[in-house]
Amino acid sequence: MQPANLLLLTLVMAVVAYGLGYARSRSLAMPMGGIRHLKSLPFYYGARAALWSVIPALLVLGCWMAFQGKVIQLIVIGGLPQDMVPATDGEASLLLSKISNVASGALPPGFVEAPIVEAAERLKALRSQSQFLMSALVVSVAVLAGFLGWLRIRPHLNARVQVESILKWVFFACAALAILTTVGIIFSVAFETFRFFGKVPFTEFFFGSHWSPQTALRADQVASEGAFGMIPLFTGTLLISAIAMTVAVPVGLLSAIYLSEYAGKKVRGVVKPLLEMLAGIPTVVYGFFAALTVAPFISDLAASIGIEASSQSALAAGAVMGIMIIPFVSSLSDDVINAVPQAMRDGSLALGATQSETMKKVIFPAALPGIMGGILLAVSRAIGETMIVVMAAGLAANLTANPLETVTTVTVQIVTLLTGDQEFDSAKTLAAFALGAMLFLATLLLNVIALKIVRKYREQYD
Repeated sequence: MQPANLLLLTLVMAVVAYGLGYARSRSLAMPMGGIRHLKSLPFYYGARAALWSVIPALLVLGCWMAFQGKVIQLIVIGGLPQDMVPATDGEASLLLSKISNVASGALPPGFVEAPIVEAAERLKALRSQSQFLMSALVVSVAVLAGFLGWLRIRPHLNARVQVESILKWVFFACAALAILTTVGIIFSVAFETFRFFGKVPFTEFFFGSHWSPQTALRADQVASEGAFGMIPLFTGTLLISAIAMTVAVPVGLLSAIYLSEYAGKKVRGVVKPLLEMLAGIPTVVYGFFAALTVAPFISDLAASIGIEASSQSALAAGAVMGIMIIPFVSSLSDDVINAVPQAMRDGSLALGATQSETMKKVIFPAALPGIMGGILLAVSRAIGETMIVVMAAGLAANLTANPLETVTTVTVQIVTLLTGDQEFDSAKTLAAFALGAMLFLATLLLNVIALKIVRKYREQYD
């Protein structure tokens, strides 16, 4: 049974346990010949039985899912001939990928060695056995734990306190999981980044002006050493993001001011949904629009006035990205402006200020912290965009400030470096983690600056 179906079955058994616990508590409350008072409502007895059933089952399911892949891999690798056992983690990853492709049918068995085919058959058998054992164990644990929870229902049992205590620990575990996930991401990226800097000098990465991470697998091949200067990538990222924000911030902010302060209800009811529809368009559609319409238009327009422009340019990608980001700025700014108390508007107008003066000197300063938050979200969206840049700006890492030339961004290069079967011991693949770490630090610095600005204006206008 697939894990998703098994999870659904576990939840169904929890519902059954709830119903049985609820019915048992009602029967204990009204025995033959009289009425017995319960310490808690029947709902809590049912919820206690359901929690007894679902929590152990989910713990078993989670542990099994966490360790079964590694155990199966060890068994499969251990069954290979001695001369085929990989010596490094990178070789093991490539070999397991090949075995998985044969097992799934993506790679025909005739193209690989006989031991690989045998390992693929062993992998399929182990996966099937693992799913059967996992299903049997999880269902057994859910039934047994639910039965024990049902048996332990007593009238004097304070089920409400126990249920609330369990839920409190569940909520704490969810919060801790979110924190630990963030910490785990940071440490994993930092570890791989340190490995990268063990192969590539700091100075080359931070101050290098050339990016060409193509490295050879053998020392006798051509271009056995790549170039890992990050400056062209961050320059391209900043250039495209600046163009996008130049389009998105004025248009989004002014449209928000119009919709919140000047537009009638009918106009607002039509324009606002149409504007927010832009946020629902897939980025690949924006990429097609940028590559097939905007980029040729910019190239032809530049050629007509005697300016040389590439068929893929930062201007095309940034302009379309700005159009995509307009709903983020507009919607958030509109909500923030509408959240300004009406008393501030009325007081300004009562003192003789015009509507435009009220907007400029009262509403906008009061809403500025929220507007800054919306702009920050838009900047983060622009920095993380990939598809539009790939289709409209290209992959060439050129160090230029000319918006009519081809550039690339950090996120595009991260995707490019990690696409396909890669060996995670090479500087080329580890460079993706170094770029991710630098992008994380840049975004963190941007958040700190924005928070300081927000706090400054909040102190002034609260």
